[in-house]
Amino acid sequence: MYVTRQTSRSEFVAIRQLNYHVRLWGPETSALPPLVLVHGWMDVAASYQFVVDAFGEDFLRSRRIIAPDWRGFGLTAPPVPTDHYFFPDYLADLDQLLDHYAPGTPVDLVGHSMGGNVAMFYAGARPARIRRLVNLEGFGMPANKPAKAPGRYAQWMDELKALQRGEMALNTYDSAAGVAQRLMKTNPRLSQDKADWLARHWARPNALGQWEILGDAAHKIINAQLFRLDEVLALYEAISAPTLAVEAAGDSLGQWWKGRYSLDEYHQRLTHVRDCRIAVVPDAGHMLHHDQPQAVAALIEQFVGDS
Repeated sequence: MYVTRQTSRSEFVAIRQLNYHVRLWGPETSALPPLVLVHGWMDVAASYQFVVDAFGEDFLRSRRIIAPDWRGFGLTAPPVPTDHYFFPDYLADLDQLLDHYAPGTPVDLVGHSMGGNVAMFYAGARPARIRRLVNLEGFGMPANKPAKAPGRYAQWMDELKALQRGEMALNTYDSAAGVAQRLMKTNPRLSQDKADWLARHWARPNALGQWEILGDAAHKIINAQLFRLDEVLALYEAISAPTLAVEAAGDSLGQWWKGRYSLDEYHQRLTHVRDCRIAVVPDAGHMLHHDQPQAVAALIEQFVGDS
């Protein structure tokens, strides 16, 4: 199994009626801006362990690194009761987590996938809170037309009923090894040792001995509201922090959307960010922080270290 170089500390913080779980690495105090790492959909904060282990020793000695489990993921329990998640809640959660860990201090923010989208939106809504911004494959969604709204609301209501009937429950596994195999099936680049380590943070055994994913099934419910590109571009235009958009050479965006949304469209959106550069990680897919943690760590370390 993968052996960690840096051991995380684990704590819980009361945020918005939730007991938020947060992993921390590095010194407990530092004069440098904290590095905040936010994970993606159906992932956990521990997912950043490989990147943290790849940071240089000087960087690790001088930086506080903070990584929360989003609401309803990892060890942060879901709101009770809930049957769906509202995307802006992630921004409000992050806002209050930063108030707790870095009151009045701009931070360096890194987000992967869904977390990358949260990071971009938050940096537009609270530009003074972000010193450097790194977006790892947080592409957003295809543009939608208002005419799709009736069907979207109908789909949302139908999925709520399906959840209540138990039709959207997440799979369980007989062992941690089964979870590891699931992770490797989703990401063929993930090595066995990393999969074995991640499985024990991505899932846990229930009372019957079955391993359950640490993600609330209600996360599978579609957003009732359409992705509104004009609003997204307004948020991008409000970002003041230098921004690094990191993408994998494997073009996961193209694989997902099959022509409905392309890298060229995404790059066009990024032109609305006043100070944005793009970096590509070779031999990596969407989980680039698992596939090439050394390359991702080097990009982050260099970018947030720039004056």
